[in-house]
Amino acid sequence: MPWLAALRDSGRAGLRLERVYTEPRRAARGACAVALMLFPTLAIAGPALATSAAMGAFIAGTATFQRSFRPRPSLAVVAGIGLGVSTFLGYLAVSVPGLFPVLLALWAFGAGLAWSLGQTAGVVATNTVTVMLVVVQLPVSVPTALGHGALCALGGVAQAVMITLWRGKPWGAQRDALADAYASLADYARRLRHDPHATIDPGPLMTARHAATLTSWQQRRRPPELRGLRTLAERIRPTLAAVADPAIGAAAEGPERDRVRELLAGAAQLLDALARAIRTGDPVQYPQSAPTALVVPAGPVLRGPALRSARRLTTLMVRAAGTLDRTEEDSLSEPVTGPGGGLVRPGPARMVPVALRTARAQLRSDSVVLHHAVRLSGVVTTAYLLARVAGLEHGYWAAMTAAMVIRPDFSQTYSRGVARLAGTVVGVLLATLVVTLAHPGQWISCALAVFCIFGAYLTLRTGYAVTTTCISAYVVFLLDLGPGDPVHTAYERVLLTLLGGTVALLAYALFPTWETARLPERTAGWIGAGGRYAAAVLTAFGRAEGRGSDRVREALLDFREARAEFLQALERSAAEPVRHAVHSPQLSRKQLGKVREAMAFLARVSLLMEAHLPGQSAEPVPGAEEFGQVLAEATAVAGTAVLTGRPADFRTVRAAHQRWEEQLEADPAVARAHRPGDRLDVVRSSVRLLLQALGELERAVRVRPSGGRGS
Repeated sequence: MPWLAALRDSGRAGLRLERVYTEPRRAARGACAVALMLFPTLAIAGPALATSAAMGAFIAGTATFQRSFRPRPSLAVVAGIGLGVSTFLGYLAVSVPGLFPVLLALWAFGAGLAWSLGQTAGVVATNTVTVMLVVVQLPVSVPTALGHGALCALGGVAQAVMITLWRGKPWGAQRDALADAYASLADYARRLRHDPHATIDPGPLMTARHAATLTSWQQRRRPPELRGLRTLAERIRPTLAAVADPAIGAAAEGPERDRVRELLAGAAQLLDALARAIRTGDPVQYPQSAPTALVVPAGPVLRGPALRSARRLTTLMVRAAGTLDRTEEDSLSEPVTGPGGGLVRPGPARMVPVALRTARAQLRSDSVVLHHAVRLSGVVTTAYLLARVAGLEHGYWAAMTAAMVIRPDFSQTYSRGVARLAGTVVGVLLATLVVTLAHPGQWISCALAVFCIFGAYLTLRTGYAVTTTCISAYVVFLLDLGPGDPVHTAYERVLLTLLGGTVALLAYALFPTWETARLPERTAGWIGAGGRYAAAVLTAFGRAEGRGSDRVREALLDFREARAEFLQALERSAAEPVRHAVHSPQLSRKQLGKVREAMAFLARVSLLMEAHLPGQSAEPVPGAEEFGQVLAEATAVAGTAVLTGRPADFRTVRAAHQRWEEQLEADPAVARAHRPGDRLDVVRSSVRLLLQALGELERAVRVRPSGGRGS
């Protein structure tokens, strides 16, 4: 995409308003916490400390609106502590000539590294930079600096207290994530009725898994009906595919297919009912036709793998409904899953060494997070120094703008840059107009600031331009508590906004991190992960006593993660003004589309095999483990071939399959034990489908377009 087109599209994305569900209760709760800190501090300690208290409460409240499954009060407290530390150190550094820019550069670098912990940590850490810049204006004594820092931290405590007293839907984020997973399964079941080869987006299941990773405090307080449902959803997913598949499950046409369609329709209705019950916390309302449709008759209607999958699906659906119907007393008698069982998330204190190890792991030249940290540190310090050299009084505004604009990827940086510039100009001008014409006193200015905070919280998910307008107006009203000419200050802030935004956008253009350059790496990783997933399933069939299911789960999670990274890189690269990666071969958009189709085929076949995994006492399938090892090695080599620009070659897999089939045909024990529709039949049929998927993958990456064009 040309630069002009990329800038145009990114700018439009930043100014776009998305009509999504807003949460007035949460916005009002956050604004009340800010008011709880602002007005008493203003009455007792004056405007300077009131500014620190309000900024701390505002940013801590912003942390609670991020997409995180940690307890909201702990997010607010941790954010408040970070704000308090940054404010205290900033006040100490500003007292020493030349020390503050050094501290600012180091703190911004650390905030950039915080993105390695996720978006929530990255956003909160970046906000600590902006708070340091806003509240640190005049040299103060150490006790006064400690007071400013303590008030910022108390802002986080105020948010936590308000969340505890003014509670919304208990466990709402976890309920919504799990309900979305069941709703996606219901949609999948409906699509399978008409398209037996339909695929499912694993995104909701990945989010549900993330939501089920709990701290020790959360594990002790989790609602009993939420225990075990995510695991059942993971098991329902492959079973639905196995029931519908015409190659391994029911016949493509005839009475079997009609019965499968009825079964899938009933499953979809019950899955929808489960999703509603999980989301609301109400009892399951069974659709009248669903229980009848889920009855699996024996005999000629369903046979072999289709009958086995249908029985497993019915069992899983009954267990899921039974889990929601359990009483609290029954559930509390069960042991709480501890380490080695449930998904455990470290608490805030234990996260410190984890965060340090994660950040240290990013200190390598090819790390996207390290590149972002260097950019963030450079643009914030450069914008601050340029404003100081220019003699502008409110020079911190340029550095604050640069910190808010810069993000790890091109699309977000430029869309936020345009939105930030537009929103800041509008917010500053409107607030300055109010201050100039109305001449509000300190208390009215504080009330207007709280109202703007409510607007910022309310529009956090509707468009960054609107949110920035509210935040800019909030800061203007807050800083109006001190002396100064509002018209001159507004002029300077608009000018500094343009300066900071320009520095940030130029910095990314001169020191970019292109996702297009990472597409071959992401593609190779996805291919290798897909091969390991299929190999893990085959290994589970080839080992006695059902061993290997844990490895299947680990391989599936790796495959999902690799797929998500590939799709994210593909989406981001589409908005970048580059056509190919320097020093790296690049697949065309058409080829990448073919790769997605082939990998979806491979994943579906692996999913079908997973639905028929053997039990603890099942006999192993001879040769399955050895063939799985060959498959894993061949896909790893194919991934390397994509990175180096060579075509993928799966002749070794075909040769291994031919040898395996010959061994099975020549083994009299296999012939005596073989029964049509048994697990050996399932494996052999699935492997033939795997070879088709590998053939499609070969063709997808074979021909390279001339000139390396990426579109």
